[in-house]
Amino acid sequence: MKKILLVEDEMHVVSFIKKGLTEEGFDVTVAFDGNTGLHLFYENSFDFIILDIMLPDKNGLEVCKEIRKSNTTIPLLFLTALGTAENIVLGLETGADDYLVKPFKFIELLARIRTLLRRIEGGALVAETQEEHIYRFADLEVNDYTKEVVRDDKPISLTTTEYKLLLYFMKNKNKVLSRIDILEEVWGVNFDIGTNVVDVYVNYLRKKIDAHADQKLIHTVIGMGYVLKDNG
Repeated sequence: MKKILLVEDEMHVVSFIKKGLTEEGFDVTVAFDGNTGLHLFYENSFDFIILDIMLPDKNGLEVCKEIRKSNTTIPLLFLTALGTAENIVLGLETGADDYLVKPFKFIELLARIRTLLRRIEGGALVAETQEEHIYRFADLEVNDYTKEVVRDDKPISLTTTEYKLLLYFMKNKNKVLSRIDILEEVWGVNFDIGTNVVDVYVNYLRKKIDAHADQKLIHTVIGMGYVLKDNG
């Protein structure tokens, strides 16, 4: 039975979600504020986290940041009444894997939970061995089983979003990826949100991947997007 931590302060939302997920076979633990949610997270083992943004004492963004310091892989979904593109991107940049704007239908929440759980368990990336989770390009290696990144045998530390971006490049090496492609894959946004968040994160990634290497791998294609290739 999959264990879900639900951090939400609105009682009617808690009842609605817990009842539905319990009926679907999930074990749901509830926290009504951010600090309690963090305590439960540290003291227990969960498979999934549902986190409201507007919480008493410590908001969901702060809680997410704390969780990601110790666990970068557990699926985390934000619930928010703040449905603007800017707020959605902020939540995803903080480390969430997905978001759901209130009010929502239970069937939509359930679908998103199952999708994220399939990803973490393998899903489309299902592999028989760890080797099949490893992506290599030039002297760069990404192990999607251990979430480790190495270039020229030197480990590279990435944030959750930087890692998602690099993995997308590694799966599409030598292919030009548009900003819309990247927004949809990394941030789950399938429209132009009018910000330069893609350019900002590509720049972050370049500083970690290419800054100290003679061979630059991440290239700009003017008017089109970005490409991972081994020559200028």
